Amino acid sequence: MATTPSPGPVRLRVRRGSGSDPSVFRYDSFEVPWEEGMVVLDAVHYVQAMVDPTLSARWNCKAARCGSCSAEINGRPKLMCKTRVDSIDGEITVEPMKAFPLLKDLVTDVGENWKVAAMIPAFSPKSPKAREWKFYQRDVERSREFRKCIECFLCQDVCHVIREHEAEYIGPRWVVKAASLDMHPMDSLNRSKFMKDAGGLGYCNITKCCQEICPEHIVITDDAIIPEKERVVDRRYDPAVWLYRNLPRDQRQLEVAIKKVLKLAFWAALLAPLVAVPILFLAKALLG
Repeated sequence: MATTPSPGPVRLRVRRGSGSDPSVFRYDSFEVPWEEGMVVLDAVHYVQAMVDPTLSARWNCKAARCGSCSAEINGRPKLMCKTRVDSIDGEITVEPMKAFPLLKDLVTDVGENWKVAAMIPAFSPKSPKAREWKFYQRDVERSREFRKCIECFLCQDVCHVIREHEAEYIGPRWVVKAASLDMHPMDSLNRSKFMKDAGGLGYCNITKCCQEICPEHIVITDDAIIPEKERVVDRRYDPAVWLYRNLPRDQRQLEVAIKKVLKLAFWAALLAPLVAVPILFLAKALLG
């Protein structure tokens, strides 16, 4: 029976070091025996078991479900357990995610993400008395897509706003989280004010880099970020929406609105001559 010939040993180059001082970083090269179906995480495990047990890497399920083994492979954020070595020509360079503080070797501190998660206004269901809990499958699908996220934080890592600028932007993963709540048919909150102010959504310029590297193929930019931006614009800047939101809803609000309009009309009539007369004389003087 014919067997697939081995392409030779896998050449693995791993960045080593800890802390934030780049002068202590180095790259160690290893040769790992090739096996059919091998992924980058297999090669890292071989190094840990057979060559250098001090090599640090984070992983858990090895099934592309936990999001723990995120790294940068040949400069591109990927899951080590999902990246086959035979999909890469030549040497494989593995580095830690550069958007997060480095702990050691391939392990980074992603703890800041949990602080951001706590900032997002939680799901607030509508009162069952106000409306029957009934909705359509198409409404469910809108938010279900976002629940596929495995929180690998590759989208956070590739986001140039987070990676290169000290901006108060929560990042694509958490825009997805907010969108999953905003698009839930039974959620009663509008998170546009949070997204604009605390979330820093305006910093995102929709380059779609986060969407391109998502291992779960979530359409982050088109399905989450852009709709959230539109929600902010509608809520904060659309004059028709502003007018609708400020329409009186009952007798008391109507009376308050009428008083404001009458007060504004009174002051406009009182001040109009003081403004119009000087303008009239100035126009006559200029026109001769």
